[in-house]
Amino acid sequence: MPTKKDKDTPLTQEALIKEVCRRIRVARSYWDAHNNAACRHERDRALQLYDTLTPEQKDQIPQVLRVWLRYRSEKYFGAHRTPPKHKSKRSQKK
Repeated sequence: MPTKKDKDTPLTQEALIKEVCRRIRVARSYWDAHNNAACRHERDRALQLYDTLTPEQKDQIPQVLRVWLRYRSEKYFGAHRTPPKHKSKRSQKK
């Protein structure tokens, strides 16, 4: 299990690319399972890391993952979409 110290250390170039790919794959699996809230959360994390990459590093990420992250998922999770609503406790009791 990673310690807090491990989380604070910056990732190396290769580890950063692997982490971005892993997060995109996790987001895609949540998408396939119709778990939109978890998908949105993982996609946001992946995008944060992806935006820190250089153009050369971005080229090392498989094209299928890049397309899903940047274009396909933008259709469903972009800023132009209505944000998800939180269910109230009253509607959950019914």
